[in-house]
Amino acid sequence: MRICYLDCFSGISGDMLLGALADAGADQVELARQIGRLGLEAVGVCFEKCSRGGIAATKLRVQAPPDPQHRHLSHIEKIIQSAGLAPRATEQSLAVFRRLGEVEAAIHQVPVEEVHFHEVGAVDSIVDIVGACVALELLGVDRIHCSPLNLGSGTVKCEHGTLPVPAPATAALVQGRPVYSRGPAVELTTPTGAAIATTLASDFGPLPPMRLQATGYGAGESEFPEHPNLLRVLLGEPSAAAEATEIWVLEANLDDMTPQVAGYVSERLLEAGALDVTLSPVYMKKDRPGFTLTVLAKPHDRERLSALLFAETTTLGIRAYPAERRVLERSWVEVETGLGRVRVKVARDGSQVRNFAPEYEDCRRLAREKGVPLKEIIQAANFAFLAKQR
Repeated sequence: MRICYLDCFSGISGDMLLGALADAGADQVELARQIGRLGLEAVGVCFEKCSRGGIAATKLRVQAPPDPQHRHLSHIEKIIQSAGLAPRATEQSLAVFRRLGEVEAAIHQVPVEEVHFHEVGAVDSIVDIVGACVALELLGVDRIHCSPLNLGSGTVKCEHGTLPVPAPATAALVQGRPVYSRGPAVELTTPTGAAIATTLASDFGPLPPMRLQATGYGAGESEFPEHPNLLRVLLGEPSAAAEATEIWVLEANLDDMTPQVAGYVSERLLEAGALDVTLSPVYMKKDRPGFTLTVLAKPHDRERLSALLFAETTTLGIRAYPAERRVLERSWVEVETGLGRVRVKVARDGSQVRNFAPEYEDCRRLAREKGVPLKEIIQAANFAFLAKQR
């Protein structure tokens, strides 16, 4: 599997993404050829080398005559379907435009079939979206991850007048995704860029563990003194650590909650996606015995699990801080013990087995069914696994 990480520290737009993918190695001649198959009259593309903040990058230039058309979704879909692109590039391009259409329809309270694609229906936006999907296909990308999105601030001019950043379409597209604002008071994430990222990315968060193979930088139009106006893409293969290395630790000290409630809260947190939940005895002020409830959470689950802590416990405050987590790749192996089959969880570093452990629930079930001490089932499963490895 090949993964692509979109590092949107200066936002994302369609032309920045296509420039970054070309910079990372997508065949620029083939890109131009396939974009030409869209049949857009007198339209061409070129890729220029440039610099932003002293970093070499690639800038996409779309060469096209003035295009006053306001295309409907059905018109754009016909253009894409008639181009004869690779099936996945076609499917992804259609999905991005369908998402844009549904957002615009909701904003203007009209059926999606009646939506006029104003700026995003222009030739350059069609080139950006389709070109990005074609580039991903040329690079063999199977999965896309995205950083939190820097939206920018200030105002932006569009067909409906001057509006605050994020523009209505961008705000709707990024709903539920992690966003922030840093840098100059300009629009950094455009509707086109937001549509591509939110449609194609499987998750938003830190850089996933990978063996890095290529990096590309796509240049935005403007130069900023605060930071290089670039979109960075990182391409590679997943590494042995199967889970994100960045987590959040949520903690609360409690001295006025019963053990029954503590056990219930732990169950609820694990069901809601917590990576781990622990209870540690502590002595609090006035020598009161209590406990510290600690939750390990994925970054995108932090707010939801914090809300659950406030709802289900008596705490008045939560400590939250980021931490690094190193995780070996894990898999399941079934072994035959002579008393029944048991799953064994195996942790590997590459091809080497580092740790293994029989699944407790499987061993517990067999111990009850066979009337055999639990420790004997666990020992039998360990021996069976070691014998299978020889």
